[in-house]
Amino acid sequence: MLAVDLHVHSTKSDGTLTPAGLVKHAKELGLSAFALTDHDTTGGLEEAVHAAQGTGVEVIPGIEFSTEYKGRDIHVLGYYFDYDTEEFQNRIYEFADARDLRNRKMCDRLCADGLMVPYDDLMAENPGAIVTRAHFAAYMLKHGIVKSTFEAFERYIGDNCKYFVPRKKITPQMAVKFILDFHGCAVLAHPLQYHLGNQALESLVSDLKDSGMTGLECIYSKYSPSDVSGLEHLARKNGLLVTGGSDYHGANKPGLEMGTGYNGRLFIPETVLLDLKHHLFHSNNDTKVFFSDLDGTLLNDTKKISQNTKDVLVDWARAGNRLVLNSGRAVYDIKMVVNDIGLTDLPGLYLCGFNGAELFDYNSQQTIFHEGISFETVSRIFDICAEENVYVHTYSDTGIVTVKASPETDFYRRYHKMEVTEAEDVTTVLKREPCKCIAISIDDPDSLERLRIRINRELQGRVAAFYSSRYYLEIVSVYASKGLTVQRLCRMLGTPISNSIAAGDAENDISMIRDAGLGVAMCNGVAGTPALSAAADIITKTDNNHDGLVPVLRRFL
Repeated sequence: MLAVDLHVHSTKSDGTLTPAGLVKHAKELGLSAFALTDHDTTGGLEEAVHAAQGTGVEVIPGIEFSTEYKGRDIHVLGYYFDYDTEEFQNRIYEFADARDLRNRKMCDRLCADGLMVPYDDLMAENPGAIVTRAHFAAYMLKHGIVKSTFEAFERYIGDNCKYFVPRKKITPQMAVKFILDFHGCAVLAHPLQYHLGNQALESLVSDLKDSGMTGLECIYSKYSPSDVSGLEHLARKNGLLVTGGSDYHGANKPGLEMGTGYNGRLFIPETVLLDLKHHLFHSNNDTKVFFSDLDGTLLNDTKKISQNTKDVLVDWARAGNRLVLNSGRAVYDIKMVVNDIGLTDLPGLYLCGFNGAELFDYNSQQTIFHEGISFETVSRIFDICAEENVYVHTYSDTGIVTVKASPETDFYRRYHKMEVTEAEDVTTVLKREPCKCIAISIDDPDSLERLRIRINRELQGRVAAFYSSRYYLEIVSVYASKGLTVQRLCRMLGTPISNSIAAGDAENDISMIRDAGLGVAMCNGVAGTPALSAAADIITKTDNNHDGLVPVLRRFL
């Protein structure tokens, strides 16, 4: 049976082999695959993937996040996430910035006491790397400040030493969410290394499982057979996959070999990797997922559903398929629609609100993810709308929140029967970051275009503004969209994107229509939004008032 290694570091963090060098070494060792899991960076993946072409060695996209849990350093591994997207890279820079600030402070402390480790020189000797304390130790050894890297950590840069500076870290739960946001799977690295004790470790594992964690690194270089057996039992108890890795760092961990650990005692079978792939990609090829917008798509103009459309949805679900109501509305508003149109007993039902910012499993009554807008950004959105004289509101967990109710509020509440809270500063009445703001203009819809241009310019990289109708300008996090929901949920369910169908009628539906295996544009939306037809594979023959979706779904039943 072939071996793999799902925990390996390169010179892009604190290893001593380049990404290409790791590929060459893995080939020499007879490994079929390895995961490049550098600390807080994916900077080596492109080089490694390119070097692996034609070698028979698979490079698995990976990363290792350093997080903080009850004062301890906890590591979370991520695999098979969308590392090459602009959104991922923008967010990963936040981790690198925090580490860089820590490194500057440590260099300043060392230099102030005559231990010359100038920041610029340290960085010049490690171009393109995410600099860790291992780089500090190597620099100090090379320049004669210490006689060994052990001395560097023991006397100067270890956790309890004078020159150590902790950096701001995320929680393990945040790391898991980050990985899930980009469609990967998260694994707790070397669980016994934290010395938590059985009860505390079980609590951590249970918490991370609830956050969406996929696996536990049970097979590790330092673990005895009894350690591995105990961790495998813990993984099975929590419904987690068993994974394994050497934590190879090259010369920075003497005696530790890639794939085989210390003295050849480590073996990670290829079946571990196959189980991981099965979790991510395996599916019943007969199972399909239908993502449907509500207003102008599934619902007619009176916000009702015809009996024909309801019947086909019931048949769809009973055939083992999934239905996702993917709307710009709030999730609790969609719940009211589900109740109103009589779909409360439908199996395999998911609700996605706020244009992809919140996903809710209706059958288990659990929120799967929530992507909010920061309070600072919300305040700026309200300020800009005030300057442009355009009404805007956001959402609490139970209703609408705005500065002052207006005719626009009443206009919106014609079909969205939610309570209204007024506050001069809306952030003071919000318990958590809201998923969406919406600007509304009844009498001067053209003012929304000026507002859209300004918000997208001034808040670039934080939010995106787009239309859901002529009168509504939706404003959500750049990390949320209906299209990302298609990718995220299909990955989570193990359903190929090719088995997904998405239907909509407005600009905010384009991303899901484009990203789904089959994109359906409602004929009633195409005239007002020409880009819809360009994104879609099918345009319905009839509109939302005449069961436009029924023939499409019947075709795939």
